[in-house]
Amino acid sequence: MDVEVVITADGLRRFKERWLGRGYVETSAGSKSVRDTETKVRIDFLIAGEFPGDGRPKPVRFPAPDSVPMGPGEVRVLDLRTLFELKLASGISAADRIQDLADVVALIRANHLSEDFATRLDASVREKYAELWRAAQQAREP
Repeated sequence: MDVEVVITADGLRRFKERWLGRGYVETSAGSKSVRDTETKVRIDFLIAGEFPGDGRPKPVRFPAPDSVPMGPGEVRVLDLRTLFELKLASGISAADRIQDLADVVALIRANHLSEDFATRLDASVREKYAELWRAAQQAREP
């Protein structure tokens, strides 16, 4: 199990200064990921303003944390549109991020989304959403 947290570059620096060696360790030197030493849960930090997947410029980027609305329990939670855009942009641009595309299929099914949800997404990811929506309509093998 892992958790993904959108954070600013300065926020990541401050987190590491305060928490490394106090319940968290880097997964590798200088990485943007840490592991909780008690629960062993991996936390991947996504840097606001950076681009998902291959890291190259594209229309979709990680949002500023303060632009993400508050969810239950005073925790900021990405809305479904933003989550889909990030996962699609990641999976489209990086072959090793295929799990992001599988997550989209699972989210389409779990949320019973229609094909026209694509109209809410950035134009750069709409075609891939439509393709995965069609795949999500296929009956799954038992």
